[in-house]
Amino acid sequence: MSIEIISIIVLFVSFFTLLLLKVPVAYSIGIATTLSLLLNIDKLPGLTTIAQRMTTGIDSFALLAIPFFILAGDIMKRGGIANRLINFAKSLVASLPGGLAYVNILASMLFGAISGSALAAASAIGSIMTDRMEEEGYPRTLSASVNITSSTTGLLIPPSNILIVYALASGGTASVAALFIAGYLPGILLGFAIMGYVAFIAISKGYAKGKRATFSEIWMYFRKAFFSLLLLVIVVGGIVAGIFTATEASVIAVLYAAILSLAYGDMKIKDFSGVLLSSAKTTAVVMFLICTSMAMSWLFSFEGIPEMISVFLLESLNNKFAIFLAINLILLIIGTFMDMTPAVLIFTPIFLPVVTTLGMDPVHFGIVIVLNLCIGICTPPVGTLLFVGSGVAKVSVTQVIKPLLPFLAIMVAVLMLISFIPEISMFLPRLFDL
Repeated sequence: MSIEIISIIVLFVSFFTLLLLKVPVAYSIGIATTLSLLLNIDKLPGLTTIAQRMTTGIDSFALLAIPFFILAGDIMKRGGIANRLINFAKSLVASLPGGLAYVNILASMLFGAISGSALAAASAIGSIMTDRMEEEGYPRTLSASVNITSSTTGLLIPPSNILIVYALASGGTASVAALFIAGYLPGILLGFAIMGYVAFIAISKGYAKGKRATFSEIWMYFRKAFFSLLLLVIVVGGIVAGIFTATEASVIAVLYAAILSLAYGDMKIKDFSGVLLSSAKTTAVVMFLICTSMAMSWLFSFEGIPEMISVFLLESLNNKFAIFLAINLILLIIGTFMDMTPAVLIFTPIFLPVVTTLGMDPVHFGIVIVLNLCIGICTPPVGTLLFVGSGVAKVSVTQVIKPLLPFLAIMVAVLMLISFIPEISMFLPRLFDL
């Protein structure tokens, strides 16, 4: 057995063993990469290679957008924007059967899109909507399930940090602007699909309708939410129009969110120190994950793993639909135990050459891989969104699993549609010539 094969075995066995021992993902990736590199020490300058690859991995202007979008999301969460979006959503859909569940979904879509964070949407919207829904007779487990799954739409509808990470991992074959505009239709489709299942539950269970809002009330709530919604137009419109880059847009988002929160009166100058500290902690975690993931991704390339997997899939499965299904299945499994950021950075270089060989556009694949991993963060054992959504709803994870399963099935169905109907993702990028 060659040293390369042994190195690959050591890499995967040590990585999964550390995960099973509940070692944090970033440390698991870093330790597994180090152990594997030790077997190749004669081919490399030394273990300093790991530090070099970690450092160069985050030496990217595009990655500066991530801490700023994180900060913008934290400001929005604290700045009263969530309440305004909920009231606007309620004025639109509360009169339908199961109206408050629709409000939860629509508010999560709006807040997730504006903040660019599924976790921010789940905590901000869930903490408000769960109690309101319980007062109307909805089980807290159903509220949590709706909140958990609908919050993922914010990772598809721009601006989205994970799409920026994918743009980096794709080596520039997919631009941030194209990915942002490509995420709209899949994100909206996912939100409507969840609404469809909620409508079925509401009608079968006989949940009460809310009061129908008058046009003047809808207009009033729209005016109150207008400047929050305008952020989407400014950020995404500016990027697509070429006025500024995604990184510059993230800085504009921070300034806009700060001014808006102060104008609303929900934040004071003194509150920003706590928000900055929280954002710094989140950024440190994300950047450390990116550092170690980029080192492992480089090791994969050094060992020729992407080429080996590409040859194996293309030779063993000569049907492109079977290959797409196999890749989706692998990504769904990966998503259950690995956080989105390292999963995108590690597995994009592996699978992107395969799908592009079969004619899939890199932008299309970006949406597919992100939606796969969105399902993963809703499922145990890692399931960060599952734990956050359960926590804010004040129910146990085991209680949520059963009502959550049909929602996950809906997400998988949408994933299949997006995987095999490229126009869902590619219609808008081609329309805007991106």
